[in-house]
Parts: sequence; C-alpha cells; structure tokens
Amino acid sequence: MAIIRETLRAIRMTLVLWLLTAIIYPLAIVVVGQVFFPFSANGSIILSTIDAKPIGSALIGQVFTSDRYFHGRPSAVRYSQGKKANPTGISGASNLAPSNPELTNRVIEEGSKYRDESLQPVADLIYTSASGLDPHISMKAARQQLERVARIREVREDEILPLINKYTDDRFLWIFGEPSVNVLRLNYALDLQEINRNQNQ
Repeated sequence: MAIIRETLRAIRMTLVLWLLTAIIYPLAIVVVGQVFFPFSANGSIILSTIDAKPIGSALIGQVFTSDRYFHGRPSAVRYSQGKKANPTGISGASNLAPSNPELTNRVIEEGSKYRDESLQPVADLIYTSASGLDPHISMKAARQQLERVARIREVREDEILPLINKYTDDRFLWIFGEPSVNVLRLNYALDLQEINRNQNQ
C-alpha cells in the first residue's frame, strides 16, 4: 500500500509541476508580453510608413552592401541573405581559432573594404558578433561611415548626424555596455529623409 500511495503522490506532484511550468507560466508570460510589451513580444518588427509592409526586425542584424547605407557587423551565419538565408534565424559564431588562416583571411577581407577610404575600421566593422545577429554598431563605427554615406547621398554630414543620435540606444540598464546605433532604423530613416527631400524639390 505504501508503494501505491507514494506512486500516486509522485504522479500528482508531476502533474502539478507540469501544469505550472508547461501551461500556467508560459501563458502568463505571453499575456504580460502582449499587454505590456507588444512591440518586443511580436519580434520588434519595423513596418514601412509608406505601405505598412515589414522591412525587418530591430533586434536582428540585416545585410546592407550598398555604399548608400551604413553597414552593420559582419555575420558568420549570413542571416537574411535572399533565398540562401537561414529561414530559422539560427545564431552562432564561426568558432574559428585565432590561429586559423580562414579567420585571418576573413578579417583582412573585411578590413580591405575600408582601405580605399583610408580608414582604420573599428573592431565591430571587421569582427563578427558572438550571435551573428547583432543589429547594432558602435557610435565610432557609425561616424567612420558617415563621410561615405553623406557623399553618396549628396547631403551634408550634419544632416545625418541627428539621425545617428536619434537611433542610438543607451547602455543596457544605463550601466552595461556602450551606446550603440541601430543600423536598420538608421538606414530606413535615411531613405525616408531622401524621399521627403525629393518630394519637396
């Protein structure tokens, strides 16, 4: 009888824990997220102000190759690159050792993109992030690209600086990390600025 009693007790405890951890807790998190943080809970998707179509997530790094745009951090997983993109959005680093020639060659290749501009790029322009999905660059990295973007778009640098400042996120909890610029938000704001300028001409 004791074995049966203990078995039933164990089954009840398992059911209660399953109910708490598999149903009540996840539902509570979903409700709190949708009520208090709907933008973040739904992927921080940025919609076009022109046709309301999604243009990307503020939390996921996008690939910008045109000189008209600020470039984000390189990605080892090559997320969001057309039909060859990883549809699951799996993150990760290359895991290449510092002694690996492949890593050296990749860093040299990334750095050579800035050689023609006579720039000594900061680390976040040539090294991949740990997740491979980092949507931010440092303030210094943004300022290093400012002259190129302003020249290609044929605008003054001081017309772009307010946008860089506007889309700079503060330190996490005001003490961790450094202020960083959200590349997708900044580039989209540049496109809107150009559209408005052309309409007013």
